[in-house]
Amino acid sequence: MPMVDIDWLKDHVEVPEGLTYEQLAKDLVKVGLEEEEIHTSQLVGPIVVGYVVDATPEPQKNGKIINWCHVDVGDEYNETDENGNKVPRGIICGAPNMAAGEKVVVTLPGAVLPGDFKIEPRKTYGHISNGMCASERELGLGDNHDGIILLRKYGFTPEEYEKLQPGDDAMHLLHLDEPLLEINITPDRGYAFSYRGVSREYHHSTGAAYTDPAVALNEKAPITKGLPEGTKTDIEVIVDDNNPIHGVVGCDRYYARAVKGFDPASHTPNWMRRRLARAGMRSISLAVDVTNYVMLDLGQPMHAYDLDKIEGPIVVRRANEGEKLTTLDGKDHDLSVEDLLITDSPNGARGSRVLGIAGVMGGMYGEVTAETKNILLESAHFDQVSIARSARRHKIPSEASRRFERGVDDQLQPAAAQMAAELMIKYGNGEPSEHPTDFNTVSDRRPILFKASEVARVAGLDTDVNTISDILTDIGCSVAGGGNGEFSVVPPSWRPDLNEPCDLVEEVARLVGYDEIPVIVPPAPVEGKVGLTAEQLRKRQVADELAEYGMVETLSYPFVGDEDYKNFALDAAETKNVSVEIANPLAGDRPFLRRDIIPTLAQTVQRNLRRGVENVSLYEIGHVYLWDPNAPAIPALPGAVKPTDEQLAALDAGLPDQPMHVAGILTGNAVDSGWLGERRAVDWSDAVEAVQRISDRIGAALTLNQPNAEDVPAQWHPGRAARVMAGDVFVGMVGELHPHINEALGFPAHSAAFELDLTALFATLSGKPVQAKPISTFPPVKQDLAFTVSTDVTAAELKQVIVEAAGDSLESIELFDVYTGDQLGEDEKSLAYAVTFRAPDKTLASEDSEAIRKRIVDEASKLGAQLRA
Repeated sequence: MPMVDIDWLKDHVEVPEGLTYEQLAKDLVKVGLEEEEIHTSQLVGPIVVGYVVDATPEPQKNGKIINWCHVDVGDEYNETDENGNKVPRGIICGAPNMAAGEKVVVTLPGAVLPGDFKIEPRKTYGHISNGMCASERELGLGDNHDGIILLRKYGFTPEEYEKLQPGDDAMHLLHLDEPLLEINITPDRGYAFSYRGVSREYHHSTGAAYTDPAVALNEKAPITKGLPEGTKTDIEVIVDDNNPIHGVVGCDRYYARAVKGFDPASHTPNWMRRRLARAGMRSISLAVDVTNYVMLDLGQPMHAYDLDKIEGPIVVRRANEGEKLTTLDGKDHDLSVEDLLITDSPNGARGSRVLGIAGVMGGMYGEVTAETKNILLESAHFDQVSIARSARRHKIPSEASRRFERGVDDQLQPAAAQMAAELMIKYGNGEPSEHPTDFNTVSDRRPILFKASEVARVAGLDTDVNTISDILTDIGCSVAGGGNGEFSVVPPSWRPDLNEPCDLVEEVARLVGYDEIPVIVPPAPVEGKVGLTAEQLRKRQVADELAEYGMVETLSYPFVGDEDYKNFALDAAETKNVSVEIANPLAGDRPFLRRDIIPTLAQTVQRNLRRGVENVSLYEIGHVYLWDPNAPAIPALPGAVKPTDEQLAALDAGLPDQPMHVAGILTGNAVDSGWLGERRAVDWSDAVEAVQRISDRIGAALTLNQPNAEDVPAQWHPGRAARVMAGDVFVGMVGELHPHINEALGFPAHSAAFELDLTALFATLSGKPVQAKPISTFPPVKQDLAFTVSTDVTAAELKQVIVEAAGDSLESIELFDVYTGDQLGEDEKSLAYAVTFRAPDKTLASEDSEAIRKRIVDEASKLGAQLRA
């Protein structure tokens, strides 16, 4: 995101004395430019100017040559000899450009450089090095680490260089002690990627006087229209776009201007080098630095070519099949027929040589070098979509592409070339041409018919017509009319995002202030029953119950693929045949929508386990997607008209069924109360407990039916899984995952899970109010009943017999023990229940409780159950 330097901002807008970066951030956020971060210096001094008194080369055994130097860093920082005299510091330096007589940047002991690199005296190469001469990279000024900073070559004028004295504060000299504001730019505000745009927004926020630099520069630019017939311009430009994207020609303006007699030995001035560094760009050469500086200042990306190496005409065209390009970063790219190229015409072969990908990055040929004396400046306007696609396709986003894909001012090109030419005149002794080429097919902006009343209707702001007109004018719009509250508004050239009345409403709301928009809760136009539906209420009850059980709710993407099918031992071909396939999946390896929640929930559990979370209990409520291969085709409905009921019905008939499910996975320890307490690993009973809690919460009376091992689905443990039934309706599965599934997923052994079809489950519930029973005031009778039964009799079956036999006198029943062992016969188990009897109308006598007990024993015997003594 763009960096904002107050010193640079002052060039375009009136900034109050003493403006802090914190206040600047507050001012800009008012108009929608959010603060990303205020970057403070990572450097701690002392960092000073040093004068190299002598530099003695000393060859080393490893073949390296180091310099033993004495550097004058001023009386305050120089060393003191045995006689008490100040003498230059001794410093070891291995940089090849170190030489006596140079003024350098010296980091002294106590200084801290980026990366928490502390400078201390240290013995090396047989000397005590009492400081360090720094390079650009070591100070965080750029990537250059080929040598130390020589201030003579750092863009200072001879007079400024002469004034530099040993001991001067180099941090202040190079602006290393100044903070910097980084702002966040939304995609529709590309003009704010420049100081021209940020200054304009600061003006909108504070009312500070603002001068648009492009106005004066455009006025000074040479006239390109109405020239005498036969006037020769700098170079012929042809736009030949045979494959426009969405019918939009890739280049509608190409402005080219020559600068001749440029001195290739000229240096970038220090102020420009400093500003580029603070913007995050390294200084390369004056010609390249000027184009980058103009882009940062005005917002117009530019490119500089060696005029002597290219041959006209320049042709802007789409790439041909099979063309390749080596870009400036040294990487080879296979070009697409959608890529917009800048080409020249060697030997008269029109557009045959590729110079670069338009608006993204230049190629290796035609670039300015240390020998370039004649330069051609390119200042163009390219289609946003073309640039965005090329930058992403080749994975080479650049500062230029970031601006072009957000929209560049299509009237800025002459101004940008004029500014670049002036800088090359001043610092490179160049001579700009008076006959630039301006290929211009830019069409006029369409006026927007705008009603002032839209501001109140859309944004709720009570803003008068004059204020609306003033705001639109201030942002650069041409505003006509207004007498009857209707305007004809032509947006400015630098705002390609303003195309509809709603865009103008947003601008008015933004500059009036979002905080001025009243907060009004609209009335709900409802009649009759309000609030949650029965299904919504039950869904919340399920979620609340699982959360109270200690599980954590999560949401996973509903996408699955071959890896998930393999992990859960599913037949991929069979499953895909009944799954919804996505035409443009987010991930190529997961192109199908899930039919169950557990496979996608398992991905979240895996992620937690891999990050060291051992005890994971997650649940998710969401939809699954059940495709019917025999469903009718989904019709293509016409646009701009309301579909008929028949069309909507046909649409619904072709859609997949999308029931709502709840699923949970539990791993690790179910109980872990510390090193002195109890610890128990998760097993099937924890998942069953979750299902029973859901059943009790929504009044579903769910039962479990354990199938034969061969009938258990492949992902479930064959002996520790059960079907969940709501009456005769199958609504899900519960139990432990199969050991092979745990191994494939990296889950602990005995990991448990459950999944219920809530849509099917809720359909079995009546929703009728529960009839409350009178509370008996008579005392209870509590007894424990233990029965010996065959192992094929379930606890639920025996419980149901006890409930029916006890009748209305039974208040509660709870299974509290299951026993198998030597005291029982083979294939037998003991089930013990705690029961409570209470009559609603009398105190139960001993003979009453004995009669109830006898009925229970008699009925239980029909299951083969015998009461244990």
